[in-house]
Amino acid sequence: MTWTEPRRVAVLGTGLMGTSIGMAARRNGCYVRGFDVDRDVLARAASHGGLEGAGGLTECVSGADLVFVCTPIAAIPELVARALKGAPDAIVSDVGSVKADVVGGVERAVADASRFVGGHPMGGSELSGPEGASASLLDGVAWVLTPTEATSAEAVSGLARWVGSIGAEAMIMSPGRHDRMVAVVSHLPQVASSALMGLAATEEADEPEILLLAAGGFRDLTRLAASNPHLWGDILVSNREALAASIDQFIDRLASLRELVLQGRSEEVERALAEAKTARLEMAAKPKVRSGVAVIQVPVPDRPGVLASLTATLGEHTVNIEDLQIVHSPEGGRGTVHLTVAAQEATLAEEALAGAGFEPTRLA
Repeated sequence: MTWTEPRRVAVLGTGLMGTSIGMAARRNGCYVRGFDVDRDVLARAASHGGLEGAGGLTECVSGADLVFVCTPIAAIPELVARALKGAPDAIVSDVGSVKADVVGGVERAVADASRFVGGHPMGGSELSGPEGASASLLDGVAWVLTPTEATSAEAVSGLARWVGSIGAEAMIMSPGRHDRMVAVVSHLPQVASSALMGLAATEEADEPEILLLAAGGFRDLTRLAASNPHLWGDILVSNREALAASIDQFIDRLASLRELVLQGRSEEVERALAEAKTARLEMAAKPKVRSGVAVIQVPVPDRPGVLASLTATLGEHTVNIEDLQIVHSPEGGRGTVHLTVAAQEATLAEEALAGAGFEPTRLA
């Protein structure tokens, strides 16, 4: 089967990610229908995201070209099986944060899983629910696709093209490799954030003023602790073996640094910190530059409204922001914004920002 450009998209589960996908699809000219077992959530998603609410799963997926299952992990295999049956011409995917369990569950649940492509868009936030959704949540993010030997090559290429058309970047890898990597860069940060917040909360029992001393670093590190506990509990348990290995590696690194500190080996402590700093700066301060775009660096103070002012300035001059990254200063109080814009709009963007009192510098 050869898939043409999808025009009808169905979303099962209209929380943060499902509604965001729906909004990105609508922005790309698709008709979007959604369904959620929680009728209130569905109504809020329809109001915020502009999708059409359906009365049931079968109605939602009927006639769809693409179906995305955006529910808790345990429910995905059954819903994928029902979507494959209800939409016989559609590519069906999911957004689960763990892939081996999901893909294996789907292949056990259906006789023909060729139209199912496991997926995981690496976007999101600590927010939950459709009110936090936005099409921009998917702009420029890596969207992992995890086909198996049972997956149709045409389904993979068709979904990959659609992912690229809404502004994300399709990456293809095996389910197991995906799970090992997200254990380090996604699941371990959630565990570390929650553990640190739990430690501080426990300490507060004896030192009630401890959280009053929390500065920006503590708030940055514990931001993920505000995430949905039910959702993350399922994710972490589903990827328990890979996550446990990552936690062990993290503990080893903490123990090593602990010994260096206890032994007063300041030069080696400094070296460890410097290596981590270099790696972090290489990740955050060197935006990926695509052909036909320019990167503009803008120093900004750390105060409410400054980012809104910056983006509004470009909007007033009809300059589209292709990508945006923020690098916070380790000293606090300021930071640097890296803006990616179309190359032909770079001069206009610089002039507009300078006119609004910013100090832009073109990097590339």
